[in-house]
Amino acid sequence: MCPPVEDTPTNGSANGHSTNGANGHDGFTGVQSTHNPHPSHKSPYQPVGDFLSNVSRFKIIESTLREGEQFANAYFDLEAKIKIARALDEFGVDYIELTSPAASEQSRRDCEAICKLGLKAKILTHVRCHLEDAKIAVETGVDGLDVVIGTSSYLREHSHGKDMTYIKNTALEVIEFVKSKGKEIRFSSEDSFRSDLVDLLSIYSAVDKVGVNRVGIADTVGCASPRQVYDLVRTLRGVVSCDIETHFHNDSGCAIANAYCALEGGATHIDTSVLGIGERNGITPLGGLMARMIVADRDYVLSKYNIKKLKEVEDLVADLVEVNVPFNNYITGFCAFTHKAGIHAKAILNNPSTYEIINPQDFGMSRYVHFASRLTGWNAIKSRAEQLGLKMTDAQYKECTTKIKAIADIRKIALDDTDSIIRTYHHNLHAEEEKPLLPGLTEEEKKKFVEAEKELSGQKEKRELDAAADAEAEVPAAKKTRTAAVA
Repeated sequence: MCPPVEDTPTNGSANGHSTNGANGHDGFTGVQSTHNPHPSHKSPYQPVGDFLSNVSRFKIIESTLREGEQFANAYFDLEAKIKIARALDEFGVDYIELTSPAASEQSRRDCEAICKLGLKAKILTHVRCHLEDAKIAVETGVDGLDVVIGTSSYLREHSHGKDMTYIKNTALEVIEFVKSKGKEIRFSSEDSFRSDLVDLLSIYSAVDKVGVNRVGIADTVGCASPRQVYDLVRTLRGVVSCDIETHFHNDSGCAIANAYCALEGGATHIDTSVLGIGERNGITPLGGLMARMIVADRDYVLSKYNIKKLKEVEDLVADLVEVNVPFNNYITGFCAFTHKAGIHAKAILNNPSTYEIINPQDFGMSRYVHFASRLTGWNAIKSRAEQLGLKMTDAQYKECTTKIKAIADIRKIALDDTDSIIRTYHHNLHAEEEKPLLPGLTEEEKKKFVEAEKELSGQKEKRELDAAADAEAEVPAAKKTRTAAVA
């Protein structure tokens, strides 16, 4: 089997569950395109620059070791936590957030151990808005504390049972203590999008005045829409002077869009986790955020994050929580840069930016053309034949493609099958005695193949005859159709 052309990793998971390309899935091959892909062209619909937008100056608070521990399948011992922390640090995240050391004795020891690794990323821990929790946390050596308390009526009534006056006073007490210890401090409401706006702005204003580093907005139940996010962040940006952190759950599928709109509205920090793992359906995935942000500002992303490490950290976490990287995962999924339709394949072979907004090579990935199917086009077959070192005329490539499509109409074919058909077809062009295109076909399959090939050839001949007749007509058929429609 011919290996991929590009000397880059295949897509999917290294855990053996979802590799992409010729080495793992039938019908795929790496392709080499004609032009330098993905020129830095701006979208014609890109908004005019907004001085409040932080799309080109955001920071990532990576919460796999806090939010990710709440994933149903997660269990991270200290060794696993250290591996994840180092991998995230190599990726270049700005902060790594850890489970509260007040949660358990082992959590406290884990927190202390990771703080001693000497990582470039700042180490945070996430604690309740309790003075005792804060006292335990500051002794672990973390760089900062993320303090949180529920502010919606649901949580105030059914969770902690405190009113807004208590919440404000406790928050100010905890912030004063943490600042006295020289630590960064973020205060966040929980269930922000079901909280009263007046309550939110009142407490955010109060904590901003005493010098909190960041205030946080949390879509704890994943109910917010991008427009709601933009409106709330924009409003908050006019009330506080500190940074704004945002945390979005993905229950209704809006986590990435909400994160992006938050940055447009003036947020500065986005919480993520690897593969989006977390409570229930998780939060904004690190890879998904990178996919969105590299489209928005490729230079900023490439200058700040080592995005070729994305697949490595995703494979690591996928193995540790015993899940497969989803087939449609952003960037690293089996299908992320795979092209199957004939029209797409032709354009991709000429210039990848026709059907790709992200350059897979930025992430150390490859693009693939799926040509072992009834949807394949002759340009893809030509490209594959050239990879195999077989030269033919365009007419012969087209005839070979028809045969491949005919066989694919009667049974599923693999990459090896397609390569065999191409090689045999090429051999038969020059041999006195023809070989069967695909050995092992049953008599019924041979009969269906002949019928399918006739039908495909007939459709082609009819299209050519129709086109020739239309070209010679006094009034072309397309114009007749438009006139009739108007009448």
